[in-house]
Amino acid sequence: MEAPHSPAAETAAAARARLTVDSPEEMQNLGRSLAKLLRPGDLVMLTGELGAGKTTLTRGLGEGLGVRGAVTSPTFVIARVHPPLTGGPALVHVDAYRLGGGLDEMEDLDLDVSLPESVVVVEWGDGKVEDLSEDRLHVIIDRVVGDTDDDRRVVTLVGYGARWADTDLAATAA
Repeated sequence: MEAPHSPAAETAAAARARLTVDSPEEMQNLGRSLAKLLRPGDLVMLTGELGAGKTTLTRGLGEGLGVRGAVTSPTFVIARVHPPLTGGPALVHVDAYRLGGGLDEMEDLDLDVSLPESVVVVEWGDGKVEDLSEDRLHVIIDRVVGDTDDDRRVVTLVGYGARWADTDLAATAA
């Protein structure tokens, strides 16, 4: 089930894929695979309950992008910038969990300034960052209800805007 979105988020999905991830290692591998798609200016929103695997996916994105520094949850610092080790984009990792719904708090982070030259990944960004870009990748991570394997997740990838229109997310994530 997708979380509620702001009116700006009502843009029609251009690409969609749904897959099952069986372990934290597979979640990290998914991040590495998705990193191959990402380029400067991309906004990635991550949605999922506490412990769903958002930071694990972001760790894989960081490895795939070849950025400096250990990717850990930025919960207490709100945002962390990981500069590139190669010629790729920086990774800006934001945890909006403690931020209210107010646009002022998000504006204080100056994500619109970082976005053109970086890949910006926002955990808990629903209703907070959609206005930054019509083109965004929304990653929704759900636990498999009633499953005895606590590590299994269903991951839904939804690309919004022209940027994702010709992208086969299912093939890239496989």
